[in-house]
Amino acid sequence: MAKQSAKQIPHETLVVGSKVKGYIKAKHDGHMVSGDFVEALSRQVEQVIDAAVARCDANKRSTLRGTDL
Repeated sequence: MAKQSAKQIPHETLVVGSKVKGYIKAKHDGHMVSGDFVEALSRQVEQVIDAAVARCDANKRSTLRGTDL
């Protein structure tokens, strides 16, 4: 069975906005989070995951590992 090409799925938020805001507030006093920051961060997370999957595939594995990041 051949692998399908890259699947087009609707973008989902992959990070928890309240956790991101809480982290920034706790660690970086005085900074705030704009409305588009969490969505942009989620897109970055998608790119990191896609790159990790590509590395995993290149190493002929199906299990993602920390070393794939």
